Amino acid sequence: MQAPELSPTIMEKAMRRRDAAYDGAFFVAVRTTSIFCRPSCPARKPLRRNTVFYKNAKEALFAGFRPCKRCRPLDTDGRPPEWVGKLLKLVDRDPEARIRDAEVRDMGIDPARARRYFQSHYGMTFQAYCRSRRLGTALQRIREGHPLDDVILGHGFESHSGFRDAFRRTHGKTPGDSREATCVWTKLIETPLGPIILGATPEGACLLEFSDRRMLEAQFETLRQRFRCAIVPGENDHLRQLEKELAAYFAGKLKEFKTPLVYPGTPFQERVWNALRRIPYGETRSYEDLGRSIALKSGWRAVGHANGQNRIAIVIPCHRVIRKGGHLGGYGGGLWRKEWLLAHEQAHAGTKPSRTTQLRMLEPILTK
Repeated sequence: MQAPELSPTIMEKAMRRRDAAYDGAFFVAVRTTSIFCRPSCPARKPLRRNTVFYKNAKEALFAGFRPCKRCRPLDTDGRPPEWVGKLLKLVDRDPEARIRDAEVRDMGIDPARARRYFQSHYGMTFQAYCRSRRLGTALQRIREGHPLDDVILGHGFESHSGFRDAFRRTHGKTPGDSREATCVWTKLIETPLGPIILGATPEGACLLEFSDRRMLEAQFETLRQRFRCAIVPGENDHLRQLEKELAAYFAGKLKEFKTPLVYPGTPFQERVWNALRRIPYGETRSYEDLGRSIALKSGWRAVGHANGQNRIAIVIPCHRVIRKGGHLGGYGGGLWRKEWLLAHEQAHAGTKPSRTTQLRMLEPILTK
């Protein structure tokens, strides 16, 4: 069974019934605990909104999650050899520490043997595993809003350049090796809707995502594939401009973003995203309206899928697309954010919110 073929619904059901037949086919990560498990883990199952599925342990580790101590997802039989268990415990005691080969030898373990075992069972060497834990926890702290200097110096890195070098080694990318090379710089900012991660290349902004969105890691992978470069913490002029424009937008003082954008996708995706940018501030369109604007006679589901693949939320306003009849439909960042964005824009555009939007905004109050 191939993990990429499993739908979120299938994985959700397998997790709920603790189906051991799916162990190894995918892994379950829990945002609230920063732990990832097997589908059959006996621990209490998390709420769906706090759950992220990964096709392998390596992806979960690089996303900042640590292995569960109950179901031991890193081992095929749940119990590694004793000497491997010692290494795993050593890392667990201090994930930010740098473990040298000499320290491994002092434990009576041949570093070459450790390298071969980890490569065979986990798809990475022992040193890469240690690095993934350091980088994973560091990136998790950055996503939580901790200052970059504190994160770098507190996770075994002596400088910004050392952190970026380690990131490049981990992801196999080497931006900056030539004048033509590039990278995607990322920055986390606080907003009224929670932390948002911004990303930009030298050509323009290419990412604006809510830090708790389930698809965030998938969006990072798409960026790496589309731009063929590494994603590193940092800043450039486009990020600074976008941050200022977002502050003005949330203050109700900006209705049109001027920051240059780069959003490569399939020809169909780009047609949909370009159409999204033409929806006026304070207004909404149905999926059918959006499809007709790009001369599509049918296939509204494909329009909705492309809408959900948008990597630059708010600026490319996918939140302005609703279902026929006025129902809000879904939103990758959470329906409550879509409601907030629509009400915010309609209020500052002088547009009266739809009856559906008004009722949904009142739901949390009426149900108390």
